[in-house]
Amino acid sequence: MGLQGFERGLERMVEGVFSRGSRSGIRPVELGRRLLREMDDHRSVDVKGRRIVPNEFTIRLSEKDAAAFADIQEALRTELAESVREYARAEGYHFMGPVAVDLETDPEHKPGRFDVTSRMREGVGVAGVGSLILPSGQRIALDRPVIVIGRLPECDVALADPNVSRKHTEVRASGTGFVARDLGSTNGTMVNGIRLQADQPLNDGDILSVGSTHMRFEAL
Repeated sequence: MGLQGFERGLERMVEGVFSRGSRSGIRPVELGRRLLREMDDHRSVDVKGRRIVPNEFTIRLSEKDAAAFADIQEALRTELAESVREYARAEGYHFMGPVAVDLETDPEHKPGRFDVTSRMREGVGVAGVGSLILPSGQRIALDRPVIVIGRLPECDVALADPNVSRKHTEVRASGTGFVARDLGSTNGTMVNGIRLQADQPLNDGDILSVGSTHMRFEAL
């Protein structure tokens, strides 16, 4: 797609979410553009020939701009992180760990000015990066070796679904990816509509169905 083409999509996505604007002279899309360029400028190639890019970003704003974004800060961080993932998918980039975007205040910055720093940080205890997207849109980072899905409150992903067993399914890190495993549930677990009979490797975009709840697996 290329950076310029993706920036046009980024503008529609980010500015659409924050169309009500803020008191800051900085537009959210400007922050997004800088994150994309940060990825391009700091990409490297690992021993497997994959293009690895930063996955943790810190945006430093003036006190005035930080205050202006205060009411929408969490939504802005989420949307910027999503734009980073989308760009990585489009460009064939890989991350070493979960994507995180933080906003910090720098009293030395003048209003309208900001800077971005980034780093590559490996996920703790996992060999790959992935997320489960719940029907609500909530993103569950697969940042541990095993994520248990079930009806019990202590499950990593607790679902208020009567068709879900107490401990229904687990998603487990395996090599550089993840597999789904049914835990002897009453109604079974399906991936893309097919009931699991054994451990099932998950591919980007797969639909994991647990009871009557359907969630999407994203590899980045």
